[in-house]
Amino acid sequence: MRSTLLRRVAALATTLGLTSLGLLGAGAAPAQAAVADCPSGYFCAWKTDDGTGTMFKTRTDLSSLGSWDNAFHAVVNHTSKFACLYDDANFSGPTYVWDPDPKGTEWGHAGGRVGSVALVSTARECVKPAYPRWYASPAGGKADFGDLNGDRRADVLVRDTAGRLWFLPGDLSGRMVGTGGWNGMSALTRHGDFSRDGREDVIAREASTGKLWLYPGTGTGGLGSRKLIGTGGWNGMAHVTAFGDLTGDGRSDLIAVQKSTGKLYLYPGTASGGLGSRKLIGTGGWNSMNALVGMGDTNGDGHPDLYAREASTGRLWFYPGTGSGGLTSRVLIGTGGWNTMNVLLSAGDVNADGHPDLVTATKADFVAEECRGVGCQLVYEGRGTGHIAPGVVVGDDWYGLNGAF
Repeated sequence: MRSTLLRRVAALATTLGLTSLGLLGAGAAPAQAAVADCPSGYFCAWKTDDGTGTMFKTRTDLSSLGSWDNAFHAVVNHTSKFACLYDDANFSGPTYVWDPDPKGTEWGHAGGRVGSVALVSTARECVKPAYPRWYASPAGGKADFGDLNGDRRADVLVRDTAGRLWFLPGDLSGRMVGTGGWNGMSALTRHGDFSRDGREDVIAREASTGKLWLYPGTGTGGLGSRKLIGTGGWNGMAHVTAFGDLTGDGRSDLIAVQKSTGKLYLYPGTASGGLGSRKLIGTGGWNSMNALVGMGDTNGDGHPDLYAREASTGRLWFYPGTGSGGLTSRVLIGTGGWNTMNVLLSAGDVNADGHPDLVTATKADFVAEECRGVGCQLVYEGRGTGHIAPGVVVGDDWYGLNGAF
């Protein structure tokens, strides 16, 4: 059974052996004169508890510390990265994580037992890769919904807390496809070929401007140069969701909820890769939903469908697509408890049985026999009727991220 993130961070005896000085109260105090000497961009340490005497400093990873082995007492992380302090050499053993402190004003105690140091962009990288494990079975036939690189596996894109974008091709590996700046986007969605080149694309909303950008897929899991498809006003919309071909014209479409009215609008894709004039497809009440997921064709009628989570009840609803730009009457497919999920992810056909599946990652209040707390990954297999099978826990490392789509 897996502990919550807080317990994982707090206990040296856990499987990950991860502890955070910042979270546990590292003894921060007004900076001493010598502590203030730590230069910007460096992690510094002293052999004394009060930060006096000879100063150790580094701005690179060190697999061993020589004469400073097991000698760190007072420490300062005057960098913009997380400092991983490992008990043993070669970045192994129980680990302390010291948060970034670009001002260099916070100091504390490392307890003397440090054998190696690494500086990383996200806290989870002290013990795991920046991206979570993702596996999807290879399907027969041609590339389908959710396949970014054409290898017939369902793929995932993940944003980390440093604003980088990672491509997970479904074979437990991952690679960076966005080096930074993605935290400036307040909505990220995919599914569908908007640019009309046979490859799946990504749509992103820029938080500072309300502009909508199309990032064409390259066919390898990466993204090409972006194109402006919405000049502004998109900050007034919630749940910006790429849907697939809702209208039946062979072009990918977008849906979004107007925050002020709760109305649901369809934005049809155009032949030039943009969006046409919007169409009202839901007259109100959509503000009651806190997640909309374009699932692809879940009931086998040839039209893409929608899953929606009701905020007040935690229920999950299935809205079949009509194929002519609308949605039919909803069907309850999850009676409650869905608010324990942090992520509702449509990745396509994960188990290669011909039906789209739903993938989730959990919040702190999730409890199951196999896993509990933040970051449990579950797969709900599609049944081909719009309904889904009970969720199966397949992973526990979907924590410390900033979105998946």
